[in-house]
Amino acid sequence: MAASAWTLDPSHGELLLTTGVTGPAAAMGHRLTIAMTAWQATVNWSGGEPSAVELTLDVDSLEVLRGDGGVKGLTGVEKGLARSNALKSLDAKRYPHIRFSADEVTAVDGGYRLSGTLEIHGRSRPRSVDLRVEDLGETWRMACDAVVSHRDFGVKPYSLMMGAMKVADEVAVSFHAEHAKD
Repeated sequence: MAASAWTLDPSHGELLLTTGVTGPAAAMGHRLTIAMTAWQATVNWSGGEPSAVELTLDVDSLEVLRGDGGVKGLTGVEKGLARSNALKSLDAKRYPHIRFSADEVTAVDGGYRLSGTLEIHGRSRPRSVDLRVEDLGETWRMACDAVVSHRDFGVKPYSLMMGAMKVADEVAVSFHAEHAKD
């Protein structure tokens, strides 16, 4: 009999964001890889199948891991500045959490489709993601990839040089985690 709920956090896996750069001076900018270091997911079970998923992440846990591209490497000071700019764009003090609530979980080839609501920057939008699930024997491996638009949630991407270089509208999100079987 499966547990009635699982709780997942960064000890089970990671949630990464990857930004792009756009504008006439884009070659000078860095594509950032960002880790969200404080998040929690709850998976509710019914009849041996997942029935609902809730993911909450703390916006202030944003950590810039690296910057690819650009004229030169990203220094520690620049990582701090990129973090600060991202927190300002997301208005982290006013909107400290990002949430995804899926109240519809449907089995699909290789996993589940999670359908529900994504809330960022105080705005909610319907959202579905496909979660790949792999049986590793003693554990389950879960993974998904998605793209989120700043524009859809009223977030103005950070820009420099009067807009000649700015963070691209779309952000790639990747999640993977493992959980022991009951």
